[in-house]
Amino acid sequence: MTVDEILRATFISSANDAAVVLAEAVAGSEDAFVSMMNEKAKELGMENTHFANATGLDAQDHYSTARDIAIMSAALLRYPDVTRYSTVWMDSLRGGATELVNTNKMVRFYKGATGLKTGTTDGAGSCLSASAQRDELSLIAVSLGSDTSAQRFSSCRTLLDYGFANYINVQPPSLEGQLEPVPVLHGVQRQVELICDLPPSFVMKRGEEASLTQQVQLADDVEAPVEEGQQLGKIVISKEETVLGEYPILAKAAVEKMRFGKSMEIIFGTLLGKEEPF
Repeated sequence: MTVDEILRATFISSANDAAVVLAEAVAGSEDAFVSMMNEKAKELGMENTHFANATGLDAQDHYSTARDIAIMSAALLRYPDVTRYSTVWMDSLRGGATELVNTNKMVRFYKGATGLKTGTTDGAGSCLSASAQRDELSLIAVSLGSDTSAQRFSSCRTLLDYGFANYINVQPPSLEGQLEPVPVLHGVQRQVELICDLPPSFVMKRGEEASLTQQVQLADDVEAPVEEGQQLGKIVISKEETVLGEYPILAKAAVEKMRFGKSMEIIFGTLLGKEEPF
């Protein structure tokens, strides 16, 4: 079977044997892959999770929380190919001999559903991490420990309905005209251009969009030499008195310190028409 076929079996029908095959292909053995899983969990900040296998089946020292599952789900959704598998309702393998039906019924019945994964064991009960997107807002709902499959779908549907009804994606104010070049003292250029990488949007409660404010804090000038990427200020985005994030304003390019040799080079370059007048 191809990797694509094994991924389809894993995502759509929760095939545990397929999960083990993938683990062995990636790491050489399931145990080695589990070590990679636990390292990744630490990297993502999943503080209350420890994996003991690649399948999610009940095992000693194998546990997680709804919050950690949500963190893991958000990380997984950064890969576009994931939803290509997780949104499939029905498929087949082996020329139609093996039928695949998605264990996540929300893929078929919930508007905007993008996945993500079910899980059911005697120890954990019926569990679901459900993701959906509407109007540029992506949400994840996690339900653990339900007595029945229907209960997990109902719980996640209620959580997602609440999120879409009460929250909205809001773009930060435009930076146009706010990032004027900073003067450079004793540099070979008189100023340095700026860049700032703002997040594309913030999740806010509906009706609170007008409370989003943006404050630019910028150095009056900077002494050469200036390094590319050197921080020269920051942008503070707040909602009323609550700071939502601080984002560094950086030098777009390096600026050398003016030295005698360089000044002569610029002067002669200007006289010969090769340099712009300093």
